[in-house]
Amino acid sequence: MEQKTFHADEISKSFGALQVLDNVSLAIKPGEIVGLLGPNGAGKSTFINILAGYERQDGGTVTIDGVPLDGRKPSDRAKLGIARTFQSGRLFGNLTVAENVALGALGLGNSRKVAEDRADEVLEILGIDKLSRFPAGSISHGNARLVGLARAVAAHPKYLIMDEPAAGLNEDEAPRLLHALEQVRKNIGCGMLLVEHNVKLVTEACDRVIVLATGILIFDGLPADALTNPEVKTAYLGSSGAH
Repeated sequence: MEQKTFHADEISKSFGALQVLDNVSLAIKPGEIVGLLGPNGAGKSTFINILAGYERQDGGTVTIDGVPLDGRKPSDRAKLGIARTFQSGRLFGNLTVAENVALGALGLGNSRKVAEDRADEVLEILGIDKLSRFPAGSISHGNARLVGLARAVAAHPKYLIMDEPAAGLNEDEAPRLLHALEQVRKNIGCGMLLVEHNVKLVTEACDRVIVLATGILIFDGLPADALTNPEVKTAYLGSSGAH
């Protein structure tokens, strides 16, 4: 019986003569939070685009709980349990917060009733249910990031890919995101891949960290060990991403 994992095996990708990813592998178990770090140009965005189906790899395979995903569109991967947030995370400003979150479930073909119930559930899990009837265009940036996360979680994914969910958050807002991720783990149980420039946030949120540098996986292990690893230090030397 296939063990439940979201698995990328030896993923390679080139754009012309530029090798962006070179045999990168990753496995995420249900309930596990894995951080993906790397300086600008490391190949992080390309890697998660391949996982979510927005780019096609040149070599290697992606599977969810043993089911091959290669050649499947993002919408098909979503139905199999892959959800993704985006850096921009734009909300529909004229819709309420609850309506924005419900879209995450409606997009998978759920009924309106199921979608509305999911929205209420997830907003409560993330502690932002008091905002449910507010127009999404009227809330703060920090709350908007949490609503974007809630929209993805409303799909009840098996695995959640988050593309810089802390972008633009201040020091007071980042702990709310950490708490939200822990609540998602506790209540939904999905595995999570957290792509971030904020090294401190990743080390606090994640069980495990992988680090990419120039398309090569240079580290896979405990967050505390990543901070002292010589190769990781070299990769980040002079990078504005290491803060």
